[in-house]
Amino acid sequence: MTDQVSDEAQVIPLRPGPARPQAPDPAPREPLWRDLVGEVLRRERLEQERTLRDVAEEARISLPYLSEIERGRKEASSEVLAAAAHALGLGLGDLLSRTHGELARHAGVRRRPARVPGHQGRRYDGLCLAA
Repeated sequence: MTDQVSDEAQVIPLRPGPARPQAPDPAPREPLWRDLVGEVLRRERLEQERTLRDVAEEARISLPYLSEIERGRKEASSEVLAAAAHALGLGLGDLLSRTHGELARHAGVRRRPARVPGHQGRRYDGLCLAA
């Protein structure tokens, strides 16, 4: 008689290691500006019952590019945002103001006027963007 060697692999269980401490849940991320701009543009377009194609043609923006902007996948220039806003009957300031409102809503922060540096006692209740 000959000894036969099995072709099957043997599984040897390892000893369980010490339990790893679970990392705390990360704080919720603030939304990106491009996501919020896209939400505002899409909501306004849908409220007007307009198609993506219609708005893209009027704004002279390619349909795929406008779609990417609405989905927050592209960071559009101020010229492109102005064109999209105007195609929807909004000014650029309207779009930015509505987007700012969305940011405040998402962040759960009540809007407080900021103090103007160098102007004691005076408050600034506006929106300022810098690129």
